[in-house]
Amino acid sequence: MHESRTAKALGEIKSKGASARLEHFLTQIEKRDHSLGAFIDVFPEMAREHAARVDSKLKSGKPLGALGGLVIAIKNSVAIKGHRLTCGSKMLEHYVAPYSATAVERIIAEDGIIIGSTNLDEFSCGSDCSKSALRVTHNPLDETRVPGGSSGGSAAAVAAGFCDLTLSEDTGGSIREPAAFVGAAGFKPTYGTVSRYGIIDLAMSFDQLGPLAPDALSCAMLVDTISGEDWHDATTKGTKRTEFVHKLDSMPREIRAGVPKEFFSGCDEGVADLVWKKIKALESAHDGFSIEEFSLPSLKYSLPIYFLLAFSEFSSAMQKYDGLKFGMKWEESKDLAEAVSTVRDRAFGPEVKRRILLGSYVTSKEFRDAWYTKALHARSVLKKEFAKAFANYDVILGPTAPMVAWKMGERQQDPIQMYLADVLTTPANCAGTPAGSVSAGLHAKEKMPVGLQISTGWGNDLLALQVMAAAEKV
Repeated sequence: MHESRTAKALGEIKSKGASARLEHFLTQIEKRDHSLGAFIDVFPEMAREHAARVDSKLKSGKPLGALGGLVIAIKNSVAIKGHRLTCGSKMLEHYVAPYSATAVERIIAEDGIIIGSTNLDEFSCGSDCSKSALRVTHNPLDETRVPGGSSGGSAAAVAAGFCDLTLSEDTGGSIREPAAFVGAAGFKPTYGTVSRYGIIDLAMSFDQLGPLAPDALSCAMLVDTISGEDWHDATTKGTKRTEFVHKLDSMPREIRAGVPKEFFSGCDEGVADLVWKKIKALESAHDGFSIEEFSLPSLKYSLPIYFLLAFSEFSSAMQKYDGLKFGMKWEESKDLAEAVSTVRDRAFGPEVKRRILLGSYVTSKEFRDAWYTKALHARSVLKKEFAKAFANYDVILGPTAPMVAWKMGERQQDPIQMYLADVLTTPANCAGTPAGSVSAGLHAKEKMPVGLQISTGWGNDLLALQVMAAAEKV
């Protein structure tokens, strides 16, 4: 049986210790990250302190925590006490987090070693990690291509071997799309499974923390660690900590898999061929795995629903960055409105400004009913259609993205083309359901990874991870 990268890492930690592995990662980052741009900040002192604690436990025979000394990078939209929390923006370039996110605290408590914070599109606004005001991130498999976004730094860190796994954040596919672009695994848990306390939201009703990692095993390990109720975040109320790792290889014998025809509309032919090949391989490898194509008509509306609502929530959330309490300091001015406007103009990039303006427009008094209210109703219809689909199928399969990673700068001038990259990932965020991505293989012509997306019904995260693990083996 193929041994996963994570299983090998856990074996190395037990035999060689955590500090030696950490130094290897730090050396690799120093050698290569100047050209890749995966990290905004690296924390060697903090990481060495964590590694020394793990080695001390190993030496004394004490049991390790659930993460067992794995080296983890954190997306720079997640707070780590005493370290910069920039969101890839000049607005927060010098902001230092006064506390850690709940998920970060749980990682440290379970012997995870935090090595640094990864780059992202500014305030998570982008699909290729070219929108960061601080760094541009390249795809380690082909440095002329993008790594996906907004969690492109996390994807690059995993693919380049700079860490064992990452904690990232998914608003409309920000974990799954970059995972697909670098041939990694990414998982967005059911909304409310993981506390959002300590993250800077793009859109609070869509955002969910999750792993971007080499394989399904590390995804399950991280979800097990960071899940569960947190009094700081009401969406987690009643949520229990998951226990997925030991059940990962116990996939149910009978699984009904649905494949929406709409997922392949406009999809690159090479991407479609690889995804179907992987789906058929799953069917052949498991006797009770049945596949059926079906139609999910509301899927074509998921992208406009997502962007109308996400932009609206984003424009509201961004009001606090005025240079008074948060963000870049403003210069003395007789006119307060002019001073705030100047700060926002200097500190925000074009994509952030675009989303603030569009979000403010659709929620304005004159247009709220025409756009925002209709989008809310449409989201309810989409959720009901997904619930109906999951009453008939245990899992829904399809491509993660309709294309492979594109060339750097290829979609810079056309935001609509950038938004279309999220067309297959946004439905799960609109519905709040779990979804993951694993590699389906290399595109025959482009020689770049293609992602298979696995979605399940609300709260059925375990099955999604089990199918991800099964897909990695066929």
